[in-house]
Amino acid sequence: MYRVCFVCTGNICRSPMAESVFRARVAEAGLDALVEVDSAGTGGWHEGDGADPRTVAVLEAAGYKQDHRARQFRASWFAGLDLVVALDAGHLRDLRSLAPTPEDAAKVRLLRSYDPAATAAEADVPDPYYGSRAGFEQCLELVEAASAGLLEAVRETVKEHTA
Repeated sequence: MYRVCFVCTGNICRSPMAESVFRARVAEAGLDALVEVDSAGTGGWHEGDGADPRTVAVLEAAGYKQDHRARQFRASWFAGLDLVVALDAGHLRDLRSLAPTPEDAAKVRLLRSYDPAATAAEADVPDPYYGSRAGFEQCLELVEAASAGLLEAVRETVKEHTA
């Protein structure tokens, strides 16, 4: 099983959105028996909470399913993960510093690095938490745009491991 974990700050907006979208892409590609998708936050402020209602509304309006409970990322999880996907540069930095080994740090990648249209100046998925629903809709657009490239990268890796 190839394991992917999306990580943002509180695990109630961006990372559960990325988790839902990517899980749907994995299922559409017929890889759901080979790829496990989840999410977490760098902090534990919302542990046990559901996704932000605006996240839920935007996902449901776009046809995505979600059943989410926030949790905090733990360094011990690196051993069981193949890819840790950070939603912004701050998460990338935090996760790499949390990684117990250089090999674990190498598992951490920025989500938008999988979007060929994203420039270095546009590497982050902006945090919509303090804004309006439009920010959540933009977040979904950015996540969807990066998901195709991420799926292709994961498909290639899974194919190598199962060949």
